[in-house]
Amino acid sequence: MRFKASIQNIHTFTKLTTSLNSLGPLAWVKLSDQQVCFTIIPEQGTQVWAVLQIDTIFDTYTVQSAAGNVINLEVPLTSLTRALKSALNATSAQIRLTKKDNVPLLALTIVTTTSSNHAAFPTGTRNDEDGMENFDNTFGSGNRETIVTQEIPVRVLAPDTVAGLHEPQTREPDVHIMLPPLMQLKSVSDRFTKLALVGAKNGSTATRTRLEMAANMHGCLKMSIKTDAMSISSVWTDLTNPDLDPSHVSGGDIGLAEHPSTRMKQLGSADGRSEEGWATVRIDGRDWGKVMSVGRLGGRVIACFCHEHALILYVFLPSDTAGEESVLTYYVSSYSA
Repeated sequence: MRFKASIQNIHTFTKLTTSLNSLGPLAWVKLSDQQVCFTIIPEQGTQVWAVLQIDTIFDTYTVQSAAGNVINLEVPLTSLTRALKSALNATSAQIRLTKKDNVPLLALTIVTTTSSNHAAFPTGTRNDEDGMENFDNTFGSGNRETIVTQEIPVRVLAPDTVAGLHEPQTREPDVHIMLPPLMQLKSVSDRFTKLALVGAKNGSTATRTRLEMAANMHGCLKMSIKTDAMSISSVWTDLTNPDLDPSHVSGGDIGLAEHPSTRMKQLGSADGRSEEGWATVRIDGRDWGKVMSVGRLGGRVIACFCHEHALILYVFLPSDTAGEESVLTYYVSSYSA
């Protein structure tokens, strides 16, 4: 079993793990020849199924195993994120799967170069509060090269252990819409949640942190919150409802004509005032704020509303290369009315 890769986009990798870590402490990471997958399945809250193209994060990349060149790992995201943050100013960074005292580890080796007037610096090992770091300093042409290796304990998962894990099954969405910038949505939802918490001090009910999200097929999105003490909402208009590709719809053109979103498009209006044609979900405000942290990565986001059932977000990461896109899929369950 072998995995080794050089990291070409440390900032994207760090933002990704930071966002995922807000939803759960552990990730199932699937390494294969074609892609890298991160999955978060918490006991409660939003599930994330991220499919990353290799060149989104890595440059050179090697994975080998007896199980069809697939390696499954359970990775502590807090430790991985901390290690990646230490590499933000690195000249280069590599990550590999190794072992120490029979414990599997992800070893992140970071190289930094700084100017120096000194002639020598010792090689050795430092043990600090974040764990063991091995470092080595060499010099040349007035520059000092520092090599630090951070070790993240992981668990190797047998293929049978993850064989039964699958993405949630949802019905065809009633509405699909391109969301405004997620950090903008996060700012509004966080403000709503804080206002609800203030209302809670005055005796509002336990539903105080539940946001109501709704959208229609005329480019309208609405976010609202209601408590015993208040009712507030924000509406976005002139958003885009992407066209569905008949080749991706069961039944082709006939299936598209009978698709729930096609029927919803016949209802409502573009000014958002009509009460018809809206698909609605009710979600936890704090959980939603954590989901919105993925907005740090940029990229476009398509939201699929299954009325009174679930909200599915497809976050497409920016890429400098053509080909398949990296996408993070968020499954947010709706509370009952």
